[in-house]
Amino acid sequence: MADGLNDKVALVTGGGSGIGRAVVEAFVGEGAKVGVLELSPEKTEELEALGPNVKAVRGDATSLEDNEKALSETVDTFGRLDALVCCVGLWDNQAKLKRIPKEKLREAFQEIFAVNVESYVLATKVCADALIDSGGCIVYTLSNSSFYPDGGGPLYMASKFAVRGLLVEMAYELAPKVRVNGVAPGGTATEIRGLKSLDQDEPMLASPKMKEGLKAINPLQLEIEPEDHVGAYLYLANGELSRSVTGVVINSDGGIGSRGMTKIAGLL
Repeated sequence: MADGLNDKVALVTGGGSGIGRAVVEAFVGEGAKVGVLELSPEKTEELEALGPNVKAVRGDATSLEDNEKALSETVDTFGRLDALVCCVGLWDNQAKLKRIPKEKLREAFQEIFAVNVESYVLATKVCADALIDSGGCIVYTLSNSSFYPDGGGPLYMASKFAVRGLLVEMAYELAPKVRVNGVAPGGTATEIRGLKSLDQDEPMLASPKMKEGLKAINPLQLEIEPEDHVGAYLYLANGELSRSVTGVVINSDGGIGSRGMTKIAGLL
């Protein structure tokens, strides 16, 4: 791989676990210095233990002030910002509209949109000037639910389509100085949590039953792990490899877009 990430500085929101944590470790492995905005105090401590090339900042990605703190501490520590990577997310545990009590609908909508959409808008607003100065890039985390139905319920689906729209608009608004792209992972075994407003306490995607189900629905028949997506993030963050790429989403989902109508995979 080219030296495009060596000594570059990234800020990753939601980098304490799952895909975000895999991205942090991959970026550090390629020579980058990484600031991380993470809500969990335990995960913040774990990130700090990764070494001097990681600056973990405890805070809430839905807070303007915490995004500003994360940027400030990242730049104070490493001197600049070259990439913003947004990995924060909630899932709605596939709660279909008919299953959501009408008295909880507004609160659930506000909860998932604050995390899955507003946090991306806030991080982009806060980091835009620094990225314009460096000629940097932004990588958003989307989902197969940004393209195809039944990857979640209507709340999750709507939030992920919204991020896809945000990506296209930001690619337009920030050109030619900043490239804006995204990665759309398929169902991945992580501990992404559900909605407190719907009493979804237990993470579902990491359960053995769910892992097997996720494997069964993608044409490549893969049990997809967070590390399977990091190559897409590395490529999009590397200005030497992807300098002509903006407004693009890489679908890292095992081929869901080419899933057959009558069977999962052609050779099976």
